[in-house]
Amino acid sequence: MFESLTQRLNNAFKMLTSKGRLTTDDIDEALRHVRIALLEADVHFKVVKEFISVIRERAVDQEVLKSLTPGQQVIKIVHEELILLLSSSYEAKQSNAIPKVLMLVGLQGSGKTTTVAKLGLNLHSQGRSVMLIAADLQRAAAVRQLTSMGSQAGITVFSDEEAKNTRTVVRSGIIEAKTSGVEYVIVDTAGRIHADKEMMDELKEICHELIPDRIFLVLDAMMGQDAVRSAEEFQDYVPITDLILTKMDGDARGGAALSATKVTGLPISYVGVGEKLGDLEPFYPDRMASRILGMGDVLTFIEKAQQITNESNIKELEKKIRKASFDFEDFLSQIQSLKKVGSIGQFMEMIPGISQLSKRLPDESLDDKEFKRMEAMIQSMTSTERRNPGIINGKRRRRIAYGSGTTIQNVNQLINKFSQAQIMMKKLTKNKGIKGLSNLFGG
Repeated sequence: MFESLTQRLNNAFKMLTSKGRLTTDDIDEALRHVRIALLEADVHFKVVKEFISVIRERAVDQEVLKSLTPGQQVIKIVHEELILLLSSSYEAKQSNAIPKVLMLVGLQGSGKTTTVAKLGLNLHSQGRSVMLIAADLQRAAAVRQLTSMGSQAGITVFSDEEAKNTRTVVRSGIIEAKTSGVEYVIVDTAGRIHADKEMMDELKEICHELIPDRIFLVLDAMMGQDAVRSAEEFQDYVPITDLILTKMDGDARGGAALSATKVTGLPISYVGVGEKLGDLEPFYPDRMASRILGMGDVLTFIEKAQQITNESNIKELEKKIRKASFDFEDFLSQIQSLKKVGSIGQFMEMIPGISQLSKRLPDESLDDKEFKRMEAMIQSMTSTERRNPGIINGKRRRRIAYGSGTTIQNVNQLINKFSQAQIMMKKLTKNKGIKGLSNLFGG
């Protein structure tokens, strides 16, 4: 997420932090690089111009220039202005009506139908009762797709394959939802082509029929400024209340995220960070600003970690590490837990400083395919071998390689790395936690 932009910004900031004292020329030169980085990330040029102007005005203040750490002060200013850029004061009017109707709209191919299911699962996991309405009658597979994903998430999906028009489907769906007493109804609509006035007029009619509590516009983050332009066009037809950015795990340069709120005045409520149904995160401007600047996102890291473990598991794991009895069974459990909430790369970028460290590591060390390969090798071991890796001799290694579709060299590397990890963990516990980790990596 924002890997290229983050690297470009960090390079610009190195120019500032490498100097003890700063001049206005130093700041102007660094901001020139920041401006180029933002424009290449496809941020709206008016947004970039205003953003740079505000930062420069604050950065050339004499109190900043004369401070003991002027470079860090400028970075702090950039961080604060990024938070403001990603924030919106707009709040949709709250209604006490039951069910609450949430409507999702967007361009074709933006990932809207998948996002409907993701949002439904997000609310369902909070203990809310949810119904999805499959009202996309334009795309042949849309109803089947939503029905399938709803089944995976354990959520009811209302559809009417015999309906002639969308208004009939949503009207019947709302009646069914009221009868069932569900709290939230999420309506999937057909993907629009922004130039198609007829379909946009139909969207307006659906809004009049539903009177939704919130209307989410789903934007493809990989579209950059095209996504922002489409947002402005949708606002001309329907009263959008929230934005959702999808495909943030792809090659998104950041332009849509950094421009959308400023241009539309609307808040980004969620971001899609993967293909799984659980890969929808609430959007927090302060956390996203930290991730863009390579400062990590500790709060989101903690929240994700809490999804895959609990206090008793942590204590049990700690005991095993202290006794150096952490085995392949434990390692397999950790890999499978991690897979439930995202990729190793997503986790790494949330830890402060790790995003920079990871650039020095071999590419395969952070590759999810490597973890799948390790999982296959561990699952090819017997339970005795997992608990006692020392007994895995040459013959056993050949069997494990054959069973996992890997090579003996792969198995050797896994066992060697695991042995090194056990040694590191033992040193870590002796040196008392994070301080020990810092000493282990030379500070």
